[in-house]
Amino acid sequence: MTGDWAEAALRALDREEDAALVSILAIAGSAPREAGVRMLVTRNELAGTIGGGNLEMQAVRQARRALDHPKGSWRTQDYPLGPLLQQCCGGRVRLLIEHLDSGQRDWIAALAEPGRHDFTTRFLPDRLERDLKAHTGARPASAQDAPPQAGALILESSGTPLTPLLMAGGGHVGTAIAKILDGLPFALDWRDTRPEMARSSGAKLATEEELVAAAGASTGFVLILTHDHALDYELAKSALRGRASFVGVIGSATKSARFRSRLAKEGWADERFHCPIGLAGITGKEPTVIAVAVAAQLLQLPR
Repeated sequence: MTGDWAEAALRALDREEDAALVSILAIAGSAPREAGVRMLVTRNELAGTIGGGNLEMQAVRQARRALDHPKGSWRTQDYPLGPLLQQCCGGRVRLLIEHLDSGQRDWIAALAEPGRHDFTTRFLPDRLERDLKAHTGARPASAQDAPPQAGALILESSGTPLTPLLMAGGGHVGTAIAKILDGLPFALDWRDTRPEMARSSGAKLATEEELVAAAGASTGFVLILTHDHALDYELAKSALRGRASFVGVIGSATKSARFRSRLAKEGWADERFHCPIGLAGITGKEPTVIAVAVAAQLLQLPR
């Protein structure tokens, strides 16, 4: 099992290797993954996953059978997640299975670009150009709807929308958090004011003034983990003045009490402020443990 389905699909197309793309078109009820998730299947390899254990195994079998049909051919398949698959989810999944051809390379290449999380269009099977704006009010497809026919227009997102996340501090904890966040639905902007720390950690080098301004301009989440408590306070205050929906500062209970007292006196007592950071119940001071607790906390927040 390899990773990114789009990159694997491009490699297969470039090698003129038979490859099938399995896409979740729609779901109903409880399902292992959401609509839009894909998996690339060749005769010997897989990339990506649609989840579901036996569902995925059956999908792989169907995809490899599709490789015996002409390139460009496709079919839809509905799977009730009950006795038929010896599963008890109770939902329903509709799959699209396509034997890829070279004409599909452009849209796959577009989705393979880093940071592509905007809306895109797919067409079956002719992919005619249409005006996306005319269809923005379309409701999400359901696996209980009638199966789509040739020429049907499908609107979908190319990925989970990413929440902006400004993280100040390139120390051991910041480095551990950056690693944990890789692959999670956050657009990380990671900065440090110390040249040597920025170089060693991979964070962007920024002045204190630039960091404070970035915190104030944030419309997402702000994590503050610098080496300087005075800078931490200024960053927290700047973020609270702005529209950040979460402002988290690393620190002890004593640091938390002092920051909250000062913020209250200056008129910035705010439920968006969190110190210490990390999901309650996850204990330990090792950087990786803190990183797991912080990532879990962020994933619980509305995005």
